[in-house]
Amino acid sequence: MPELPEVETVARGLRERIVGLRVLSVELISEKLILQNPPDFSNRIAGARIMDVRRRGKHLLFFLDNQRTLWCHLRMTGAFLTNHTAPKRHPHDRAEFILGSTKRDNTSRLWCVFRDMRQFGFLRLITDDKLRAHPEFAKLGPEPLEISAIDFVKLFKRRGRMIKPALLDQTVVAGVGNIYADEALFRAGIRPTVNAARLSSARLIILHDRLQALLRQAIKSAGTTVDNYAGVNGETGGFQKYLRVYGRAGNPCKKCRSVIRRITLAQRGTHFCPKCQKP
Repeated sequence: MPELPEVETVARGLRERIVGLRVLSVELISEKLILQNPPDFSNRIAGARIMDVRRRGKHLLFFLDNQRTLWCHLRMTGAFLTNHTAPKRHPHDRAEFILGSTKRDNTSRLWCVFRDMRQFGFLRLITDDKLRAHPEFAKLGPEPLEISAIDFVKLFKRRGRMIKPALLDQTVVAGVGNIYADEALFRAGIRPTVNAARLSSARLIILHDRLQALLRQAIKSAGTTVDNYAGVNGETGGFQKYLRVYGRAGNPCKKCRSVIRRITLAQRGTHFCPKCQKP
């Protein structure tokens, strides 16, 4: 699933391309994509101008000029692709938006396609006030790149659970997923099974520092492509070459040459070095 760096990369790419344009038309290729009545969706979004595109956790938010927000989650394999010419239809295309400055201006038209192989992603058109109050959105924890070290320590000191599942909990911090939880814990020298509440403040401050540095580096590399992730230009991310433990079970640790192990925590594959990340 795309995590914070991947969704941030998509948000920045879309922001550069579509902010200021109007939605001229929408073709819903798969009605399963929309979490509401499809005809109502098309009618309510047509003609709206896109004012901004932002990320919150792993969610994409398209702010429109009609007091509505197009709320998107890419889930496992969702992706937005843009093109200035009508693209050839792909078997996994789920929706096609035609954007432009005005209906009569054909020179600035932009096609924006939502493609999703596994069809887990969703789009929801929601009023701004209902978005803020929506349970799935309101329960999101703080952004890991915005929370201070002091607040980060307080947050995890209250969690009487293993540190890896706590990092994955979107109500604790929003946006961290399996890849970056494994990598941050390795860089901080913390074993994923350690109880978060038992970690010293000093160790949690190190984790906070390593996590923020990791996420910034991954964003700079346009994210990590392990399976299907690609940005709005169709190009894959570049951070996979910097992975030290994730997906490397059975291989030697790049730091100490011990064999990387893989276990299952909270139903997720978890990778760590038994020597660098002592219990």
